[in-house]
Amino acid sequence: MDSVGNVLGMGVIDLDRFVADGFAKVEAVVPRQVGDAARALLWKRIGLSPDDPSGWTQPVVWTADLTGEGPFGQIMASPRLHAALDAVAGPGGWVPRGSVGNIPVRFPRMAPADDRGWHIDLNTELPDGTWGVSGRPGTLLLLVLFSDVGPDDAPTRVRAGSQRDMAKVLDERVIDPMRNGPLFDETGRDRPVALATGQPGDAYLLHPFTVHAAQEHRGTEPRFMAQLPIPLVKPLAPGDDTPLARAAGW
Repeated sequence: MDSVGNVLGMGVIDLDRFVADGFAKVEAVVPRQVGDAARALLWKRIGLSPDDPSGWTQPVVWTADLTGEGPFGQIMASPRLHAALDAVAGPGGWVPRGSVGNIPVRFPRMAPADDRGWHIDLNTELPDGTWGVSGRPGTLLLLVLFSDVGPDDAPTRVRAGSQRDMAKVLDERVIDPMRNGPLFDETGRDRPVALATGQPGDAYLLHPFTVHAAQEHRGTEPRFMAQLPIPLVKPLAPGDDTPLARAAGW
């Protein structure tokens, strides 16, 4: 699988970095103008204007794409994105999505939102339909940028390599992340912190165990980014022969 994954991801994603760091950038899953078009639609949906900062009164405004309209559908159908997912999870190892889902828009020049704690995203569905976190995740995380994101523009912080630390403390049990904040604060705290920077149309794949966090916006222009789970065909487990499993240290 490693050789297959390297061929599939050649020129699209750095698999060695994904295995080592638990995340990797996928540049230009769509051309910049597609990302710009998505951002223009999002401005309309939130009812604000890029030319009128007086309306920017909240640190975070949530919106969503639930239908795959226009540029959002182009992003989710991107051959580059699909090649990267095939390389990481194996061909046929993930479930395609038609929409990008939830999109937090972070605004500058105001007190930050209280949502910047270290965490991993929900990755395991329970029989009752609720979600938690476990060492047998059923999803990986995709970030898609719709605006230019530099170091001051609230890029997602990522503890590079923390997926291996988290793999050692999680097991088959499903835990409530809201009750386990200290676990995420401590896991990988000595790892170097990388920033998910880029331009409209860029994306990042994050391992389901990679510890990450939002941060304060110190720039001047709002940051638009989708963060969505990509379902796996079967839960990740020791013995799997994919870069996703190797990244966990299994």
